[in-house]
Amino acid sequence: MKRVSGFATVLYGIVSLAVAVAALAVPSFRANAWLAYAPLREWLVPPPEPIVLTLLYSTEKEAWLTETLAAMARDDLRVDGRPIRIEGQPLGSREIVLAVLDGRAQPDLISPASSLQLQILADQSLARNGQALVDLADARHCRPMLETPLVLVAWRDRAEALWGEAPGSALWLDLQARVTDPQGWAGLGQPDWGFIKYGQSDPLRSNSGFMAVVLMTYAYFDKTSGLANQDVLTDASFQAWLAAFQNNAVHPFAQSTGPLMTDMIQIGPSRYDLAAVYEATAIEQAENAVGRYGELRIYYPPATVVSDHPFCLLRAGPAAPWITDEKTRAAEAVLAYLTDVPAQERALIDHGFRPVNPAVSLEQPASPFVRYAANGLQLALPDEVERPPGDVLNTLLELWDRLVS
Repeated sequence: MKRVSGFATVLYGIVSLAVAVAALAVPSFRANAWLAYAPLREWLVPPPEPIVLTLLYSTEKEAWLTETLAAMARDDLRVDGRPIRIEGQPLGSREIVLAVLDGRAQPDLISPASSLQLQILADQSLARNGQALVDLADARHCRPMLETPLVLVAWRDRAEALWGEAPGSALWLDLQARVTDPQGWAGLGQPDWGFIKYGQSDPLRSNSGFMAVVLMTYAYFDKTSGLANQDVLTDASFQAWLAAFQNNAVHPFAQSTGPLMTDMIQIGPSRYDLAAVYEATAIEQAENAVGRYGELRIYYPPATVVSDHPFCLLRAGPAAPWITDEKTRAAEAVLAYLTDVPAQERALIDHGFRPVNPAVSLEQPASPFVRYAANGLQLALPDEVERPPGDVLNTLLELWDRLVS
């Protein structure tokens, strides 16, 4: 009996070794043959090493991204037979740009909240390195994943006292006049409400605050395109107008959009009467606002700017020599996965983002645009302002930093 058992052990070892050799030599055998799953396979034929992509991404989409990357792992997305693993780190959009620009971070992929930030990175890296670190025209390696415009959220009684049924085309000019009026709500017949409390996030740290400042600036100059450094730097009246507006907003500025919206819901109009936030952030918090301080309403500026959450592979070259061909192929697969229908439906239904995939409808029954239409959500958006050049955007940020205390 011992002799038979020993012979069987030897035979098993020979067969396992043969399977291992065949698996090494013939990929189709390794992938399909049931014998390739013999117990010795993992020792003799180790699984392929994953392709690791490092990612810096803005915090607003963290919940969606975490869920989607978990689904991607379950689906075992592969390139050249190797699984793809994403190692992500959440940061503020401005922090992402500065960290990549000065070399403190060397990610493969970046995803700030808006292409506004990428415009700054492209222009400044071109000036420093002779080559832009991102190519906004290369849709294979740099493209939007989600969309959400900037909106104003307000408690209904406050909004109606300010605007009546709806704000007019001079929304930002009217709001600046009201926010800087020392009479506050008394000038509108509501002395018990105190000052008019407008909130936004810090433009130096958070993209939504930056978007608000861009829209204010366009509104002041009564245009939707052609914003130039000359406008920002030489018009003393504009600078005084912007400084008064921002210095009379609620201080300290929120560090990001999520906490700003949470404070508005939890603390109510004693802290914020209205605030500039992402549409998706307002949608996520809409249910939490019910029964607190009255109805929460969503209003769209007359001209908008959209946070498009681009995902971009850094451009391979002297400034980013760690971007290899295999990382490029893996990034292409990841971008395709993120824009496919399941990921886009998850972004819409669970998180309130507008999908970039036209196969996903805003009007499907589970859509928050159907559920919260009564709160002011709109399917169609106002026209979008032109995205200014990176140097103009950077000048505007530097001006804000000097003017606002």
